[in-house]
Amino acid sequence: MKRYFKLIALILVFTFVVSLGLMGCAKKEEPKKEEPKKEEPAPAETKKPKVGIVLSSGGKGDKSFNDAALRGLDMAKAEGIIDDYHYTEPPDISKDEESLRFYAEEGYDLVIGVGFMMETAMKNVAEEFSKTNFAIIDAVVDKPNVASLVFKEEEGSFLAGALAAMITTSKMPMANDQKVVGFVGGMDMPLIHKFQGGFEQGVKYIDDSIQVIAKYAGTEPSAFNDPPKGKELAKAEIEAGADVIYHASGGTGAGVFEAAEENNIYAIGVDSDQNWMKPGFIIASMLKKVDVAVFETTKAVAENRFKAGVQVFDTKADGVGLTDLENLTVVEKQAKEAGDITDEQLNKIKEMKDSMPQEFKEKIKEIREKIISGEIKVIDVTAKK
Repeated sequence: MKRYFKLIALILVFTFVVSLGLMGCAKKEEPKKEEPKKEEPAPAETKKPKVGIVLSSGGKGDKSFNDAALRGLDMAKAEGIIDDYHYTEPPDISKDEESLRFYAEEGYDLVIGVGFMMETAMKNVAEEFSKTNFAIIDAVVDKPNVASLVFKEEEGSFLAGALAAMITTSKMPMANDQKVVGFVGGMDMPLIHKFQGGFEQGVKYIDDSIQVIAKYAGTEPSAFNDPPKGKELAKAEIEAGADVIYHASGGTGAGVFEAAEENNIYAIGVDSDQNWMKPGFIIASMLKKVDVAVFETTKAVAENRFKAGVQVFDTKADGVGLTDLENLTVVEKQAKEAGDITDEQLNKIKEMKDSMPQEFKEKIKEIREKIISGEIKVIDVTAKK
């Protein structure tokens, strides 16, 4: 029995010794050292494009074409797409090329020319500065670094004509029974003929018996900045029976609005929302959204996706159309906030919209949809046959 216990004791001792040996042979595992974290480099600040714009006749403050272009850059600035921009108002068209070249020489990322009269100047400068992005409004310059921003003015003007026709044949407060409407153009040239042609087609679409009287302020660029002449032409049309006058004359239109107010008739503005300029007399404005075209082009440059070539802004693209015929617009409200008009004048704008029969508003919506679908085809009277 003693031998048995001795054997058991020996086995236990042997097992203990072997276990110690194995533990001694095991490798001691060192704690892992943490690698220092590499700091990610701060992302490089995106360079915002430098933009220079050369304005056309009438310049800043025309409350129409030029102001619309500047508004597009203000929109880009407000959204942080650009830090700022610079503009030039050449004293005459002979200085356009010099102004465009200045911005290109200074290394601007986008140089914009406002108006068809800069076509030749833009072509010359774009050829010289092939690495610079250019954009021109209302003209086509076939260069690989030029975006040509053009509009279907005839489509927006068709809507203005349809509205004028419905008003002149209505019982609205300032309408008469003579079935005559007017058109006042700035410079007598093809671009403005598109406005006139579209307007006349819109009038005749509603009532072929309505008479349209058309007059122009002149044959030189100064015709876009001559309010006294605009007033004179509008008064002549009013004396001939017009109770609605649509203008496409830039700053000259201010005179048309004065005549409308003094003679108690309706006017239709152009390019920008001009309804606030003579509250209660400007029934609508034909929007030519130059601001949207300029904004989108500037944004494209900032995002490195600038595209040269012809870019058309039509009714389908919401590039042209009428101001809201039912509700006060942002521009109308801003005019009040800026102190340009009073609460009473803002109410006049709303009252005038409310005085328009609902069927007219629905008809304009219907016509717009038919233009978009192609059911109504508005003819560009300047197009080569």
